[in-house]
Amino acid sequence: MNRILKSRVLKTTALAAAVMSVAGVAQAQERQQLRIVGSSTVYPFASYVVEEFGATTDYQTPVIESTGSGGGLKLFCEGPGIDTPDITNASRRIKISEFKRCQENGVTDITEAKIGYDGIVLAETSEGHEPINLTRKQIFLALAAKVPQDGKLVDNPYEKWSDIDPSLPDREIEVYGPPTTSGTRDAFEELVMEHASENMEAYGGEGYTDIRQDGAYIDAGENDNLIVQRIQENTTAFGIFGYSFLEENQDILMAASIGGVEPKPEAIGSGKYPVARSLFFYVKNQHADSVPAMYPYANLFLSEKMIGPMGYLKGLGLIPLPEKLREEQREDLANRETLKLSDLK
Repeated sequence: MNRILKSRVLKTTALAAAVMSVAGVAQAQERQQLRIVGSSTVYPFASYVVEEFGATTDYQTPVIESTGSGGGLKLFCEGPGIDTPDITNASRRIKISEFKRCQENGVTDITEAKIGYDGIVLAETSEGHEPINLTRKQIFLALAAKVPQDGKLVDNPYEKWSDIDPSLPDREIEVYGPPTTSGTRDAFEELVMEHASENMEAYGGEGYTDIRQDGAYIDAGENDNLIVQRIQENTTAFGIFGYSFLEENQDILMAASIGGVEPKPEAIGSGKYPVARSLFFYVKNQHADSVPAMYPYANLFLSEKMIGPMGYLKGLGLIPLPEKLREEQREDLANRETLKLSDLK
């Protein structure tokens, strides 16, 4: 092959490779299948919407993973690239530190959607047990890594519930609960641990949230269904999880009242139940042109037939928002309202 012909072949090959490369990049910039990550508490609700979306629209059924609220937000905030999740579910609001990490990584246009309320329950098997009422202080003393003794903080010495209060069951403190990546864990630490300790002099007026690691609290992973299974097997133990899992297993489980209030939908929705929280999902607006299914899915999630008082998700244990607040969530999504740092302060 002469040098001129060889040169032309090389140029043609290089041009073809360049065209293929550009085409590959263009293809990579669009993804037909929606990708969702996040909270194990929101997972049952989102999974229902995912299946309905796949069955009733022309879009592919989205891929959804239960990674925990913290794990989901970590993946979501990795960047705006099409290889990152489009939506993340959370059983508590995004933290300021997470929001800043998103911003630093280029995820600068996020819309927050609140879907409803949920209560965190401390439950046990109903067989052979009488209903129990606990205060947040009693739960704190059972699970804190360090507790006050004679004016000092010491490693938690309590082995049985009755060690804390003679009126409580004479059985070992064993509580299966979520890991540190879980939004349920975050909310539990804030609503129970921090609330119970912030006025205790021994902690200097600051909330204390360190949970003991001597075996009394057992990290049971992100799967709340696994916690339910574990307390069915270990009938002297309690489990910490969202109300929806209690609703789903009410024939075999019984939740403790907290502060004299049972975890019922009305008490959770009104805030009377002291360990109630809001549930969310977050939309990455920068994927709007790349993932066509994103907003249709989000609109379905926020529709009355899903999160309304007569919606499908109420039957799964979701506590509906007031009507005005539901409308506000839909308006924010329609307007692609960008979450700001000032919104979180």
